Amino acid sequence: MALLTEDALARLREALWAADYLIDPVMAAIGPAGQAGLARNHTAAAERALGRRDDALATLIRLFILQQEQPLAAVRRALDPDPPLAAGLLGSTAAGRIRAKVDLRPYGADDGTAGWLVSDHTATLDTARGRPRPDHVLGVSPASISLVQIGDRARVGRALDLGAGCGVQSLHLARRADQVVATDLNRRAIELAQLSFGLSQVEVDLRQGSLFQPVADQTFDRIVTNPPFVISPPGGRRLIYRENSAPGDELTRQVVRQSAAHLSPGGELSLVGNWAHLAGGDWRERLADWVPPGCDAVIVQRERLDPDHYAEIWLADAGWAGTPSYRGRLDRWLAYLDGLGVEAIGLGWIRLRRSERSDRSVTVLDWPQPVIQPVGDDLTAHLDAAAWAAWSDQAVWAAHWVLAPDAVQETAARPGEEHPARVWLRRQSGLGRLVEVDTALGGVLGACDGDLALGDIVAAVAALTDQAPAGLAARLGPVLRQLIAEAWLRPVRPSDGSI
Repeated sequence: MALLTEDALARLREALWAADYLIDPVMAAIGPAGQAGLARNHTAAAERALGRRDDALATLIRLFILQQEQPLAAVRRALDPDPPLAAGLLGSTAAGRIRAKVDLRPYGADDGTAGWLVSDHTATLDTARGRPRPDHVLGVSPASISLVQIGDRARVGRALDLGAGCGVQSLHLARRADQVVATDLNRRAIELAQLSFGLSQVEVDLRQGSLFQPVADQTFDRIVTNPPFVISPPGGRRLIYRENSAPGDELTRQVVRQSAAHLSPGGELSLVGNWAHLAGGDWRERLADWVPPGCDAVIVQRERLDPDHYAEIWLADAGWAGTPSYRGRLDRWLAYLDGLGVEAIGLGWIRLRRSERSDRSVTVLDWPQPVIQPVGDDLTAHLDAAAWAAWSDQAVWAAHWVLAPDAVQETAARPGEEHPARVWLRRQSGLGRLVEVDTALGGVLGACDGDLALGDIVAAVAALTDQAPAGLAARLGPVLRQLIAEAWLRPVRPSDGSI
C-alpha cells in the first residue's frame, strides 16, 4: 500500500482531532453494550447506539470500526479527502460509496498512552466467513493487552518491540524509553505500524526481519514480545502474525533463550505465549529449563487447554469454522499435536531479568484464578525478591523488612464465636496472593514496618506467646523465606549493604 506523506498524515491527524475521533468520545458514542459487542466481533449494538447520528464522529466509527461503506459526501465532511490523503486507507465501490481498506481507530490506556492504530479489518466480523490474508496485521487483541499489563512501567534507555504488528507495544514503550526499536517479519505490518506511529507522533526505529535478526548484536534495557506462538501443523496457508515454521513451541523457547544475549545487565523480557504440556514430563521443569543462565524469571500459566479446544479456537480465528474443510483441518491439527506428544497447551506470561547471578531464581506458577490488573508491578517485585531470598540466614534476620502495603487481613469464624477460627492475609493487587497465618506468624508480619530487625521481632513475639525464640525462629524461618520470595516483604535496611 502507498504510505502517506508527512503532509497528508498531518492533515489526516487534524481531521481525526476535529471529528473528536479519540478513545473516550468513541467509547461514549457506542456505549457499554457496543463495546462488549465489538469485543465479541459483533457490530449490532454499536450500530444501534449510533442510531441516526450523521456527524463526523459517527461517520468515522462506521467507516473504520464497523466496516460499513459510507456516502462520499459524509466522508468528505469527516475527512475532506483528496487522493494523497486517501492513498492506501480508503477505496471506492462501484456504487460510488467509500469503504475503508484498513481499520484505523483511537487507542488509549490507563498509563496515559494515547494515539491511533492502523491494522487490518477483522475478517470474521459479524460471523462473516472471511479469512484473513497471510500477511494480516492484527489490531489490539487480548494477548497484546496482557503484554502491556504484565510489563514494568519504569523508564529505561533502550527498548525493543519484537514482532511489533500494528505497533501497540511501541506506543507504550515510547512513553517509557529514550529510544524504541521495533521489528517485524511482515512487510505489511511495517507499513501499517509506520502509519500508526506517524498519526500518533511517536518516534520508533522500524526494522523488517525475523525476530532478533534486525538487531544483530544490539542490547536493550527492555524487550516486549507477543511472538507468533500458535502451535499448528506445518504447511498450508499460514498467518504470519500467529504461526511460525518451527515445530511445537520451539519458537517461543528460542525467543526466551536468545533474549539474554540482547538484554543489557538488569534488562528484562516480557512475553505472552503458548507452551506444550508433553506426555510423561513436568511442564514446569520444562519451562524452567528455557531460562538462560544468569537470568531470573517468573513464569505464570493463566490457561490450560486440551488439544481439541485449542485447535477449535484457532481454526475459528482463521475463519475456517462452518466451512466444508473444517473437520479435516481439525483432525489434521489434532494428529499433529498427538504426534508431538502434546497433552495440553498452556497460555501465559514470562517475565525474565538478566540478573547475572550464578544462583538463578525461576518461579513457575499455575495461576488460573483472577488477578488484579495491571500485574506488572507485582511481577517486578517477584524478580526483585529473588536476590533477597538468596541472602544468608544471618542477613535475613538482621535486615529490617516492610510488609507489602496492599496486604489486608481476612478472618473466618462461626457465628457467635469471639475469636476467628482461621486468619489469612491477602494481597489487593497483582496476583492477589493469599497466605494463612497463625498468631505468631501474623504477629511477626504485622510488626514488619521497617523499625526493627526481623530477628528482634521474632524474639519479641516469642516472648509474648511464651515460646523459645530459637524454636520459633526455626519454625518460621522457612515460611518467612518463602514470603520474601513471593514479595510479601521488602527490605528497607539490609544488614549486608545489598541494596
